[in-house]
Amino acid sequence: MDPRLKAFERLLDIMDDLRAKCPWDMKQTLESIRHLTIEEVYELSDAIIDKDTDEIRKELGDIMLHLVFYSKIASETNDFDISDVLNGICEKLIHRHPHIYADVEVADEEEVKANWEKLKLKEGKKSVLEGVPRSLPSLVKASRIQDKARGVGFDWDNKDQVLEKVHEELAELQEEVKAGSDKIMDEFGDVLFSMINYARFLGIDPDEALERTNKKFIQRFQHLENEAKKANKDLQEMTLEEMDVFWEEAKELAKTQNLPAAKAGDNSAS
Repeated sequence: MDPRLKAFERLLDIMDDLRAKCPWDMKQTLESIRHLTIEEVYELSDAIIDKDTDEIRKELGDIMLHLVFYSKIASETNDFDISDVLNGICEKLIHRHPHIYADVEVADEEEVKANWEKLKLKEGKKSVLEGVPRSLPSLVKASRIQDKARGVGFDWDNKDQVLEKVHEELAELQEEVKAGSDKIMDEFGDVLFSMINYARFLGIDPDEALERTNKKFIQRFQHLENEAKKANKDLQEMTLEEMDVFWEEAKELAKTQNLPAAKAGDNSAS
């Protein structure tokens, strides 16, 4: 037997045992493990950002367990089983890749994505944006919305146009801030949306970029805390200038450890 099939069959057998014999597993429902699945996906995301292949392997295993778990629960009510799930995705992939499984010809990746969206509309979707989950974090959702719109040709021509839009949105935000209007939040959202668009044109995942900055800030702030403690100083009683000394130390230390460097003179979010 193919070792891949053997391993998958082993997982299915273990899931059957757990569902029949383990008090905790027996009690679970589709709803009760939903939040756990979301946590597992975020843990996988962390491992990918950290480039920790061993953790990536482990987190993929956890997610695979959840997929089998959902299918097992659904099979008990005769809604669907793991075979239905796997055959369903196989059929969808074949249908959505006519350039592989039929006689459609494509020139590049962009044509593949455009055909994908067209096929989804033919399948009954009323909008290309229907495939964007409502519960996605806003930053990720904005990326997916823009990517979906791009798939049907609704997009800027180049990154310079997008950068110009960023400056335009920033100017509008500044005007509303000066006026103290009730539109500040809306304009701030427009700035974020345009920045996410610019990230897309630069080939950058904005969520990953922000998470890298989060990690960088945490590392440097914890260095500040540790050094202040060694010096018997209370952060709340230190001046910003005193804290900045330790912050700059952290930046230099990051360079020696080959960590991402912040912009010169920036002691705020980076």
